[in-house]
Amino acid sequence: MSAAIGRSLELYYIDGRPDGMVTAELFNWTGHVLMFPRTQLSAALARGESSYAGVYLLLGDQNGEPFAYIGEGEDIGARIRQHDVRKEWWTSAVLVTASANKLNKAHVRYLEARMIALAKGIGHTPLDNLTAPVLPILSEADIAKMEAFLENLLIVLPAVRVDMFIQRARSSRPSAQAASVPSLAQPQQTGEGGTRFVMESGKHGLRASAVLTDGEFVVEAGSTAKFEWTGLDHHTYASLYAELRRSGVLTEQGAHCIFTQDYAFRSPSAAAAVVNGRASNGQIDWRTADSGLTYKDWEARQVEAPEGVA
Repeated sequence: MSAAIGRSLELYYIDGRPDGMVTAELFNWTGHVLMFPRTQLSAALARGESSYAGVYLLLGDQNGEPFAYIGEGEDIGARIRQHDVRKEWWTSAVLVTASANKLNKAHVRYLEARMIALAKGIGHTPLDNLTAPVLPILSEADIAKMEAFLENLLIVLPAVRVDMFIQRARSSRPSAQAASVPSLAQPQQTGEGGTRFVMESGKHGLRASAVLTDGEFVVEAGSTAKFEWTGLDHHTYASLYAELRRSGVLTEQGAHCIFTQDYAFRSPSAAAAVVNGRASNGQIDWRTADSGLTYKDWEARQVEAPEGVA
């Protein structure tokens, strides 16, 4: 497998504030991204790129959950003025265009349809879009261009704090029914080049396994979790637990929930919190499958080990 190639991204804070308008561009990419808070709507729509053809995202929350709308237009500024400014829930927006206004109506309709399908498939953020548009008919060459454009766009969006298109679910296993979760008594094993960790709770009848691979802490399909979130409602991981229930990564099975897919968490503590249904110290709760070391102790050994020694 070839090594990943780095990319150069340029962020420009237009008014010098990290919470104000910001543009984002990739080297050797024709796309242009402008993100702005709703309080700066008039200033954003006064910019030249707001009159270009493109797609846009309205971001906010509704009923305590993240919420979004994806749209397109040949003049996206006019589109927002005419219709979406009447949506009360959104607090920030993202305009996606191309240099010299190179996108046409068919291009932006294609991008809109693909982005809506991706967002709904991932399930991170519910959409205000009532229907899923059909992909327009494009030439083979134009489809290739738009897929390349979209690939670059999905690299840029997380840099401006839009994470609704990050796919953390992994589909390496067809179903949770076929997956088995190892117990602490099973012999040493590592998954796909990574180190395997397990977590068990006899009191609650929970058992979960995870693999740390390629910098991701992946809880495996078939792992069990608490039936409901019992920790503080306002905790950061409470919304993550709700998101995984909403998206189907966690589904009810008897007295527990079960992971239907492998899922990559940002940290062992985030994974432990979802499994336990409350804030948890993943540094201690997760243990290596072979020796029973806590994640904390295992990590310390990796840091202390000479380069090239596992």
